[in-house]
Amino acid sequence: MSLDPELAGVMEHVAGAKSFADLLSDPSGLLRLEAFGSGRLAYSPPNVPVHNVKAPGPNGPVGVRVYGGGAKAGSVYSSPGVPGLVWLHGGGFAGGSLDMREADQLARELVHRTGGMVFSVDYRLARKGVHFPVPHHDVLAAWLWATDNAGHYGVNPAMLCLGGASAGANLAVGAAMYLNDIGEPLPARMLLAYPFLHSGLPALNSSDAALHALPRLLRFTADDCRAMVENYIGGPVGTASSYAVPGDADPRGMPPTSVLAAEYDDLRASAERYVLCLREAGVPVNFHIEAGATHGYLNHSAGMAVVQRGLSFLAEELESAKRFQ
Repeated sequence: MSLDPELAGVMEHVAGAKSFADLLSDPSGLLRLEAFGSGRLAYSPPNVPVHNVKAPGPNGPVGVRVYGGGAKAGSVYSSPGVPGLVWLHGGGFAGGSLDMREADQLARELVHRTGGMVFSVDYRLARKGVHFPVPHHDVLAAWLWATDNAGHYGVNPAMLCLGGASAGANLAVGAAMYLNDIGEPLPARMLLAYPFLHSGLPALNSSDAALHALPRLLRFTADDCRAMVENYIGGPVGTASSYAVPGDADPRGMPPTSVLAAEYDDLRASAERYVLCLREAGVPVNFHIEAGATHGYLNHSAGMAVVQRGLSFLAEELESAKRFQ
């Protein structure tokens, strides 16, 4: 397989950039980044109801952006309820926002496709002195708020799902592990997009020229992975809690899990290793590798067919979620 042609057509816009920070230091960086995301494609995200709330948390209120109409305030779901998802954007723990396509576009598309609700979490980022467990606590606070309030949006709390992309997938798995360990109700299903779950990864068994020809900012070396984790936890990798680096922890008792990986992504090894771990533990897994895709491809415009395919997979998995406990 070769790199998706639509993705290949935008790689020139980030050529030479070593990182997204490096790209944005260029005066034309924002324009290059938007061109890379193919914002010029003829596509408009679905217009769905959106409002913002604050979930109480141990580190202060946590922002949650609520997508979807659901039920009127004060009402409760009627069985079986509409699909519901608590979603965590990516960004290496230190970046990303609710406005990125991987969060906003994704939420709008999933609501439009499923008729459900998405609760997108504005967790605190690992910068300016913020480290684990603060983002972890934020995610738990948002999840507990969502389970307490799901019924008012027409979602059966027992069928609420949890997921995220890249570092957001890490936060989702860490939160679910914690809930499992303390005996709290678990998500009906986990939805993970190109997850980053390990501090160190084996090299992909691939000599494909398409992977090695990607711009540097789309590659992940062992040093990159270690640096992301150490910034997140504020110390050496060896001191990390399993809730911060959950990929190799015992996953027995975890909910059914849907994993979406990208073919041309160094972090695909993390997804593959975690899927194997889940299967060995007897956890039901639906694993899909998006052919021709790169890490973070859901941050591109849904005007791209490859993005539409990824969104379709997530929407179908969300709709198929059943009560887990």
